[in-house]
Amino acid sequence: MPLTDHLDDAPLGRLVAMAGHLATQRWSRYLAEAYGLSPGGAAVLMALHSDGRLLHNEVADRCAVRAATLTGVVDTLVRSGHVERVNNEGDRRAVWVNLTAEGSAIAAQLHRRVRHRDSLTSVDADPSNEAVIRRFLIEYITRLADKEENDSGRRGPGPGQEVPEDTSQRGRSAHVRG
Repeated sequence: MPLTDHLDDAPLGRLVAMAGHLATQRWSRYLAEAYGLSPGGAAVLMALHSDGRLLHNEVADRCAVRAATLTGVVDTLVRSGHVERVNNEGDRRAVWVNLTAEGSAIAAQLHRRVRHRDSLTSVDADPSNEAVIRRFLIEYITRLADKEENDSGRRGPGPGQEVPEDTSQRGRSAHVRG
């Protein structure tokens, strides 16, 4: 049975999660084939694109990851010649991450590709539809980010995953329980 047979009845959160998963797969494949980059590496280059250099913690903030998570990504980018680390002379604990000329050229190409405004579907080709979709996604992303910040450390269903319904009392009336 084709995937599309189940989409009309799928909860909206599940559709968003599926679209994100498929878009991430496509983006990951493109980055690997065109630039030899991971999505994390591309995110770092794009975070550095406008400034050329940021403190390691600032890059982590812009990429929405923890600083420790970013270390391995930056290590890979240093080895490939896309960025360099420079000690901060004012604070020995802080480290600058700088784009190299090669990293800057790739970041500019990625920036142009991401900012390109072709419609993704016939639905968002209509500017009024695009505005509604954009508002929904921004609110949903913001809500998820706020929830993640408030719930850090707690486990549970991820975005688009349904919370299992408690069926232990299904079909029993209140006076029969016990």
